[in-house]
Amino acid sequence: MAGFEAALPELSALGAKVVAASVDPIEKAREVAAELSFPHGYGVTRETGKLLGSWWEDRRNFIQPSEFVLDDQGKVVISSYSAGPLGRIEGADVIKLIKLYESRKAEQKKA
Repeated sequence: MAGFEAALPELSALGAKVVAASVDPIEKAREVAAELSFPHGYGVTRETGKLLGSWWEDRRNFIQPSEFVLDDQGKVVISSYSAGPLGRIEGADVIKLIKLYESRKAEQKKA
């Protein structure tokens, strides 16, 4: 989440919002959120993970990373589901993605 915090000024300038959530109880979530300037939820349940299509790790009883980029209409344009500690979306990559989509929109308007 530190990468998204670092990228937040540029993401905000592009009109993007960042929101995070975890399985952590509220006390732990407050510790994490103290270092973030974007909303951070807590207490994600197995049921929420199931609704998202996420992978729930039974052995340690938590959700693996499930990340989504939504467009300005709320449609998922990119998603990433992990079954381990690798493969997370980075803030800098989201910036590139937004710029790509914005350039495509501009090209379509010209055509």
